[in-house]
Amino acid sequence: MTRVKGGTTTRARHKKIVKSMKGAHGRRKTAFRLAKQSNMKAGLHAYRNRKEKKRVYRALWIQRINAAVRNAGLTYSRFIEGLTKSKVAVNRKNLADLAVKSPETFEKLIETAKKAGSSPARK
Repeated sequence: MTRVKGGTTTRARHKKIVKSMKGAHGRRKTAFRLAKQSNMKAGLHAYRNRKEKKRVYRALWIQRINAAVRNAGLTYSRFIEGLTKSKVAVNRKNLADLAVKSPETFEKLIETAKKAGSSPARK
């Protein structure tokens, strides 16, 4: 039986990795070993930041809601508490969008939250 060398397969695998490093600087885009390390690190960053992006956006929505609610003399936590008590189920993404794009609708939600959240013990 003849000996089979894996040159073609290895070259194809190397080419695939090096090609994926298009846009990198220096030897990272030409040398396979460096390209492989950079590709691995890029994958780790991409995986981690896909999760982090969700946290960052939620924080942004909360800041926007808080800013809009403070203009009406309410705090974010009291606003969310009032919405919860009045059984209004709107997620923070939609609330932030309403606060920015349609303030009149958002004002109605603020009034709803104020009515539900106001108790005799609190002022």
